[in-house]
Amino acid sequence: MRSVTGTGLVVAALVATAAALLFPILSFAGLSAAGTDINAGTVATRFGPLSALDRDFVNKVRLAGLWELPAGQQAEERGTTKAVRTAGEHLVSGHTSLDRHVRQVAAQLGVDLPNQPNAQQQGWLTELAAARGTDYDRKFANILRLAHGRVFTVVAQVRATTRNSLVRGLADDANATVLDHIGVLERTGLVNFDGIARDTQSSASPTPPASPTPAPSAPPAAPAASAAPAAPAAPAPSPTATYSLPPAASTPAPQDPANGEGPGNGNGMGPGNGEARGNGAAPGNGEGRGEGRNGGAGHGGGQENRGGNGPHAAGRG
Repeated sequence: MRSVTGTGLVVAALVATAAALLFPILSFAGLSAAGTDINAGTVATRFGPLSALDRDFVNKVRLAGLWELPAGQQAEERGTTKAVRTAGEHLVSGHTSLDRHVRQVAAQLGVDLPNQPNAQQQGWLTELAAARGTDYDRKFANILRLAHGRVFTVVAQVRATTRNSLVRGLADDANATVLDHIGVLERTGLVNFDGIARDTQSSASPTPPASPTPAPSAPPAAPAASAAPAAPAAPAPSPTATYSLPPAASTPAPQDPANGEGPGNGNGMGPGNGEARGNGAAPGNGEGRGEGRNGGAGHGGGQENRGGNGPHAAGRG
């Protein structure tokens, strides 16, 4: 009896030990699977899976160009030091190229892109537009440096995790562009690194200023008999009205292939740019006909080649 009881206790202990060892493993596997679903929001493309993070990254690259390109153009004009103006040149050059790349990638992946900066970016542009002199230089260097530092972390995350070859190439391009801009902004000597570190650590975005509030007007004085009415104040220009945005993110319509016809004037009266091909080698008295895309045809004295494969003759309208 004691032997049976002892055996039963040993078996029970072994079962309990096995259960204790297996429970954490099974529980961890279940939690890992629930917390790392890499296929959530992912669509298949011929360039590899396109995740929600990938699409958000493509969108952010486009948004960056929509406000940093005008900011760079502004710095080229307003910067009081050569270093600030050089930083503006790098922003314009880098985002012109990067924006062209992101529009190509978005067209191939079917991702819709914005064509205007978002509210926060508009706020930064408004703040820069209101600044002048050395105050402008300081704000330009710090706002742009903080924004690039935050984009840099997004680029690294996407580059490390994406399974899409087009997004991977865009991340490489964005990484080089952002690093170049961070370096040239820091070389202005105006970056407040302590402030950048605090803002980055707290993950608090720079608060974009609200729309400029007009100064309160003084109480109206009693009008004189001959006083003329005051002229209304001119509205402040939009920060993007003076500086151009990148091209709109729309796929250009394919052009019709050339059919040997140049653009004409459409009325048969002006000189035509079209060409008529002759079939001979010897010049003769013939007629060349130039046709334009607008439907006009020019008739004039040309040369007709007979008898072989000869050069074409140009007709004039």
